[in-house]
Amino acid sequence: MRRLLGSVRARATLAATLVVAVALVAAGAAVLLSLRSNLIGQAGTQAERTARSVASELSVGKTARQLDLDEDEEPVQVVDDDGTLLAAHKDLQRVSGTATDEVRPQAKASEAPEADDDSQDPYDSDDGGADSLEPGEIDDRTTFSNGSATIDHDTADYRFAAVKVETREQGTLTVYAGAPLSAEQSAVDTATTVMLIGFPLLLTVVAAVTWLVTRRALRPVEGIRAEMAAITASEDLARRVPVPDTHDEVARLARTTNETLAALETSVERQRRFVADASHELRSPIASLRTQLEVGAAHPELLDVEGAVEDTVRLQRLAADLLLLARLDAGERPAADARLDLAALVRKEAAGRTGVRVRAPEGVDVAGSRGQLGRVLTNLLDNARRHTRSTVEVSVRREGEWAVLGVADDGDGVPEGDRERIFERFVRLDDARSRDDGGAGLGLAIARDVAVRHGGTLTVRDAPTGGALFELRLPLA
Repeated sequence: MRRLLGSVRARATLAATLVVAVALVAAGAAVLLSLRSNLIGQAGTQAERTARSVASELSVGKTARQLDLDEDEEPVQVVDDDGTLLAAHKDLQRVSGTATDEVRPQAKASEAPEADDDSQDPYDSDDGGADSLEPGEIDDRTTFSNGSATIDHDTADYRFAAVKVETREQGTLTVYAGAPLSAEQSAVDTATTVMLIGFPLLLTVVAAVTWLVTRRALRPVEGIRAEMAAITASEDLARRVPVPDTHDEVARLARTTNETLAALETSVERQRRFVADASHELRSPIASLRTQLEVGAAHPELLDVEGAVEDTVRLQRLAADLLLLARLDAGERPAADARLDLAALVRKEAAGRTGVRVRAPEGVDVAGSRGQLGRVLTNLLDNARRHTRSTVEVSVRREGEWAVLGVADDGDGVPEGDRERIFERFVRLDDARSRDDGGAGLGLAIARDVAVRHGGTLTVRDAPTGGALFELRLPLA
């Protein structure tokens, strides 16, 4: 059961079925209540019509004994103020829900007060009778009650209406007339039966349709999942998940997944190339250093100590560059509360370098790592020194909310098609240049990565003097 409910399709089907079930139960209950109320109201109207018809006969002077209550098969009673039954349907055998459960009229000791005794006439009093009705007047008010009655051995439930009428001879009488509730009960029972049969069938249809529609909607998701499982098993990041020909969330999920796979493939390929290039770069100085040491071991007088030291320093620098790149790839970011003057840093790094001119006003503050930004400036100055003919110009200025550091040389510049490629790792445009002079091709890559980690950019364009102009943009502190 837990495994079944773990399916999105099963949960969606169950949720839809429960929602429809609740809605059907609420609607069914409302329909039944409304139907029952309407039918009871109709029965009450019919009972009231019968009661007022009998009351009309009493109001025009008929006595209770003169009434013909056997025309219809509905129970009718006429009761006086004392609760004495004066008239009833002759076939009435049992009744409940009225003022009295008697079914046979009772004879009163006195049918009417003396006509010549004005003091005994209840309508001569100031209050006009108990209900303030005049002789021959029918009360506008009708009271209703539910009960049952047995007529000619047939028992049924009834809706009773009670209407009062004032008579001169018999005083205030109450007419009780009933209308059967069998139609209401039959209609409610029929509606209940239909609902009990129809609701489960409708819920079954809803569940089946939801199951099929959900399966159809989730089929592309299953295709994406299967393809991702295959990619994971094969470790082939060149594969892509199928994109459905729709414009819904599933299609966007597939496209995003493919974009993620492409980025992951690029990252993995970059790491592989990085490892291969790093191994290649490390092999040369290690091989050179080993050769020198082996020659020195066999012929101490031939040991090139300066060359061994240079190869060792080169190895040390390369290892430091690789370590910094690894930290940057791991997402290391500078401390946000570190604040430094970019102009002062430029003058410090440019001090002692020949052919470098600096134009850097005071007070251009940025937030970041002094060591990493100093490394960026060192790499840019070293790159400019290798390509310049005479002079390297370094400038610092404010530009809106940015601090802009420019390093320009008067060399041959960078071809437009290579202005992004030079920031890749282990890339050197001058293949004929010696490794000792050109470095390992990591300086500009490190500079751009540091710039990005500081929320800035590093770009290259043509310098006014004809060479290359590298611009580092950092947000002002």
